Amino acid sequence: MLDWVPATLLGGALAVLAVGLFGGCAAVLDNVPLNRPAADGSAPLVAPHPPQPADRQMIGMSLSGGGLRAAAFSLGVMRELAAAPQDVYADVHFISSVSGGSLTAAYLALQGRPGLDSAREELLLRDYELHLRLSPWSPANLLRLLAGGMNDRSNLGRVLDRDVFRGADFDTLWGRGGPEVWINATDLYNRTPFPFVPEVFAALCSDLGSLRVSEAVAASMAVPLAFAPVVLRSWGERCDDDLPAWSRLEPTDGSASADLLASTARAVKNYRNPGRMRYVKLADGGLTDNQGLSSLLVARAVADKPYAPLSEADAVTLRRMLFLVVDAGRPPNGDWAMTPEGPSAVDIGLAAADAAVDSATRLSLQVFRREMARWREQLVAYRCALPPERVRALRGEASPWDCADLVVEVDVLGFEGLPPELAARMREMPTRLTLSAADVDTAIAAGAWAARRSAGLAGYRAQREADR
Repeated sequence: MLDWVPATLLGGALAVLAVGLFGGCAAVLDNVPLNRPAADGSAPLVAPHPPQPADRQMIGMSLSGGGLRAAAFSLGVMRELAAAPQDVYADVHFISSVSGGSLTAAYLALQGRPGLDSAREELLLRDYELHLRLSPWSPANLLRLLAGGMNDRSNLGRVLDRDVFRGADFDTLWGRGGPEVWINATDLYNRTPFPFVPEVFAALCSDLGSLRVSEAVAASMAVPLAFAPVVLRSWGERCDDDLPAWSRLEPTDGSASADLLASTARAVKNYRNPGRMRYVKLADGGLTDNQGLSSLLVARAVADKPYAPLSEADAVTLRRMLFLVVDAGRPPNGDWAMTPEGPSAVDIGLAAADAAVDSATRLSLQVFRREMARWREQLVAYRCALPPERVRALRGEASPWDCADLVVEVDVLGFEGLPPELAARMREMPTRLTLSAADVDTAIAAGAWAARRSAGLAGYRAQREADR
């Protein structure tokens, strides 16, 4: 969430007055859907590039929201993964991202390893707020608020497309051969996470490959009121293929993961119902989960094989999987809890928004940890039940094999454990789309420090060294 957004709530109180004064005017927002229908009545269910081999060890990541603070903190973590003498950057096979974290995820997926050096200048030192409409007191902006948001594709989206991602679409991103990247937004109507992945676009009967990466990142960062929703068109009436079987299920065990799956199933059915939905309105992914874990929970819940989304060969050769949750969300701050006065209206707005986001994030992380532990149990059971000849075929060798030798670990990299001065600076750093060079460097340094202090990453590197 952006620190200056609650001010728009104050301006919104004047919107009724604006309607009276400027009733003859209309705000025009640039939110025409840019996604195309699938060419043949069905869309591919997987990205058109082969998965990377796990090679015994692999790293998955989620990059949280938090404006440029989160983008820079994530870059620091990535740089540390690539640091000598135990460079494990190539082991990163999957990244799920939200809001500010999506900037770093998409940029590195397109630029590859050279992007680790260029991201500071090309990505993080830009003034993304320079061309934004920020004043809630402008009559024109009040009208835009009434129409959906003060900003649209004409400012942030255009800068991202022209200057950062340079017109790249998802076909281009997939063609880079880097880690698989899921950019997450929020479906406002269905109140569910919306990952930009082929499976979801198949439900829309739409072609994700031709969509520009900037649209996904802009949607992932579209804080309500500050930005109008990013709009996609559902072409459900053109689809001639069936929805996946899981979308017809109604889980009833009452668990958080079952409720998430049920909500997602209802959303997918709505995408194919032109009497219910023709357009999908997307906003900041942090509204539903600021760590980008919910879409992963759904992916595991709907998997029809115990090893999915891994390949069968990866499931058998894998010995260690580390999932790093990179969390640049700020803990509570401010001094109004020390006095009987306050908080101010702006502080109330910030606290209320943060409370809602933090609650959803904590729940997702708890469920994610349980699901990863359960997945490890399922993988071990599957591996140990395989006949010896199948094991030899998948592993490509006949050497002795311990089917239970599998470690699946989740580690959270946040501000906890940072040196006190550095932690304080990160807590005070605003959630903005423009930061000073000093703040950018501080956040990069904090991400690198958090990664170096990670027990999970240290154990992973030790195992990697032992396997050489």
